[in-house]
Amino acid sequence: MTIVYAAIICGLIAVAYGIITSAQVLRAPPGNEKMQDIAAAIQEGAKAYLGRQYRTIAIVGVIVLALVWVFLDGMRTPISAVSFALGAVLSGVAGYVGMNISVRANVRTAEAARTSLQGGLTMAFRSGAVTGLLVAGLGLLAISGTFWYLAGTNGSAAGAPVVVKALTALAFGASLISIFARLGGGIFTKAADVGAIWSARWKPASPRTTPATPPPLRTMSATMSAIAPAWPPICSKPMWSRSA
Repeated sequence: MTIVYAAIICGLIAVAYGIITSAQVLRAPPGNEKMQDIAAAIQEGAKAYLGRQYRTIAIVGVIVLALVWVFLDGMRTPISAVSFALGAVLSGVAGYVGMNISVRANVRTAEAARTSLQGGLTMAFRSGAVTGLLVAGLGLLAISGTFWYLAGTNGSAAGAPVVVKALTALAFGASLISIFARLGGGIFTKAADVGAIWSARWKPASPRTTPATPPPLRTMSATMSAIAPAWPPICSKPMWSRSA
């Protein structure tokens, strides 16, 4: 069991370091008032997205949890079902915390980059490390903790079916939430792209290529303007100008 204890310790260290890194990121200056206004809008959108996504995932998770209890536990002691729920919850926690840190770190990274390139890179690395450390740390804690409980305190053999089923259910729960999060993130990003296209189509007279506009924004705006005319005629005028 020595290696199991080592895994538990490593998992605790990873989670602790992730918490410390999160605190360092949040203590950094968030920039001027305009930057904070933009960051607040991003955070509001991310919060709405996460809330809606996790409510949907919870419904699917409960259904799968019942199936795990029926087919893996045989409707007896819900060891596999509890393991599935543990993996799903910890995976969801890692994703939720990581997203919340990311949408707060972006403005702090921009502010740090105004001072020096090294400062911006350091802030970006720290914010990205939070999700990575939480995923690795919580994963280690879940797997090693479950194995320690079943094979150590519960007296089951390391290769016993109850241990194998529990660890499989644990991994399945974590993977299920991760897959849904990836799909939801892709849909969320595509929705933002569609919004940009519609915005470009509805505002043909907006000054997109003025010298004051940063080159990346000019490029993106030109791309949106080129794509938008191919969209259906419903996009030909602003939504607010149409009758109900």
